[in-house]
Amino acid sequence: MRIRVILYLLGILNLFLGLFMLIPTLISLLYGEAATMAIFASSLITTGIGGVLFLTCRGQKVDVSLREGFAITAMTWISAGLFGALPYFLSGALPHFVDAYFEAISGFTTTGASVFKSVENLPHGILFWRSLTHWIGGMGIILLSIAILPFLGIGGMQLYRAEITGVGVSSEKLAPRLMEVVILFGKVYLAITIAELIALIWAGMGPFDALIHTFGTVATGGFSNRNISAEYYHNPLIEIILTVFMFIAATNFALHANILRHGPKIYWHNSEFRFYLGLQLVAIILVALDLYFSVFDSLMSSLRYASFHVVTITTSTGFSSADYMRWPSFSQLILLMLMFIGGSTGSTTGGIKCLRAVILFKQGYKELRHLIHPHAVINIKLGTRVVPNEVVTAAIGFTFLYIAIFFIASIAMAFLGLDIVSSISSVAATLGNIGPGLGIVGPYSNYSEIPFIGKWLLIGCMLIGRLEIYTILILFTPTFWKG
Repeated sequence: MRIRVILYLLGILNLFLGLFMLIPTLISLLYGEAATMAIFASSLITTGIGGVLFLTCRGQKVDVSLREGFAITAMTWISAGLFGALPYFLSGALPHFVDAYFEAISGFTTTGASVFKSVENLPHGILFWRSLTHWIGGMGIILLSIAILPFLGIGGMQLYRAEITGVGVSSEKLAPRLMEVVILFGKVYLAITIAELIALIWAGMGPFDALIHTFGTVATGGFSNRNISAEYYHNPLIEIILTVFMFIAATNFALHANILRHGPKIYWHNSEFRFYLGLQLVAIILVALDLYFSVFDSLMSSLRYASFHVVTITTSTGFSSADYMRWPSFSQLILLMLMFIGGSTGSTTGGIKCLRAVILFKQGYKELRHLIHPHAVINIKLGTRVVPNEVVTAAIGFTFLYIAIFFIASIAMAFLGLDIVSSISSVAATLGNIGPGLGIVGPYSNYSEIPFIGKWLLIGCMLIGRLEIYTILILFTPTFWKG
């Protein structure tokens, strides 16, 4: 393990992170806010430390091993949270560092869990940085990590593999060179961002609010500059736009990138997308019917709120247009179950992912068929492709670890004094990178009342969920540090 190589790359990434901080510094300056100097100081500290690491650790151009790729990926997110917390901490917006670090990690991991009791009185610069961490974390850090390495003479494929480890089935190869894939994904990400920004402004949202909610939607993060999130606007058109773009953002980006080559049919030919779409349609119908018979007098109102919240939970975005804590237990249970599944692989969403769910369902059906035909050779297929056994095993192993971590963390949260609903939902919401949960962390509550140790535990859940479990857990295995 070459520490100098790891520090060298972390230095480069911190340099870019510090430069990003200049954007909220400028916004804060334009609004004449007292937080301007704190954000600017954060930028200087981040770029300064990044510059020192870059200058002192630079050396000959070398390839990054897979082991170093895992370490760099994990350290990148941990480091981003550390320096991303500075604007909150130095400005006094969050005087306790654990709260500042929680908010920063929540932003970069696109979780959207917040410790702010009120966001509407925060400076514009802080609000913008808070949402910008979403946009950077959604795809920015991934693209940045891969894009800069070829120019430095350091191979980026190992970092890419570490970032997407545990997915199992890789997306269709979009281009022969990794750099072309980076540029293509970057274009798609930017195009979706611009399209939603224009749509929200057209629907009547102010430019600043539109930018904040666009960052939260495209990255499936969910930070809003309004205490009651999307409900503040009481605008069905805005809710429709947010719903559509949340759905798009949680769809495999490889499908978006290939639409010009294959046309819209590429979506329907994808097994995971069909499951992803079908899951949400079934959930929307069930929740809408439950709301129609118990909460709303209008079927259209039931469909409106059901569709928004099913999509925002499934995609792990976490916006809200109503207080679903007041909904019947049946609807709340469905939303809780959706927290575990999440959206598509190859997107910015969290959770187990639909692809793994599809593989697990097919494996379960395969076992049923084996009971009838014990000697038959039965393959699991995704479309026309046979899924290798090691991929099925990986999906089962990942899901087992996900559920095990959920149970252990939930028990720990209950031990810290949280009620059972809050314990379960806080872990499900952070491990799935969703944000709001149920109980004391519901849609109109926050994580400020979580005990000190509980916040660190949930920070760990956010990191584990965002980095697909293995990238974090592998650092705690003795084998990783040998050799």
